[in-house]
Amino acid sequence: MSTKKIVLIIAGVVGVLALIVALVVGGVAWFAFHTIAKSEAADAARNFLRNNEILKRDIGEVKDFGSLITGTISVQNTDGEATLYLKVYGEKKTVNTKVALSYRSNRSWRVTGATYERDGQTIDLVQGYGPPSTETPPSN
Repeated sequence: MSTKKIVLIIAGVVGVLALIVALVVGGVAWFAFHTIAKSEAADAARNFLRNNEILKRDIGEVKDFGSLITGTISVQNTDGEATLYLKVYGEKKTVNTKVALSYRSNRSWRVTGATYERDGQTIDLVQGYGPPSTETPPSN
């Protein structure tokens, strides 16, 4: 067998192995992104962003979300924490958001923090959504 044939056989085997590895890694990545995008945490984040008045004032009505949602979801026993990154398409512009969520005792996911960048500033989307202040105004 000539050296040229041996090199071609080795290159073919390496190419097939590289293709198999790429398909496995791609399949795992697709499964992970698909699982995050279809999770209850992602649904809660999309619902929060769709109805957030601060975000709507800046980008207009939310028209759609990017198909790729990234982040982490960690569940232990009856508690969970998640940080998700979503692209939000509004009537006026598109922004990248970060939404933090949690749940306790198997209750529904709730948003604990949400931000996006505008002109180099981080805009807090949760401000004004906390519990009412219990402070009494100073008397005159």
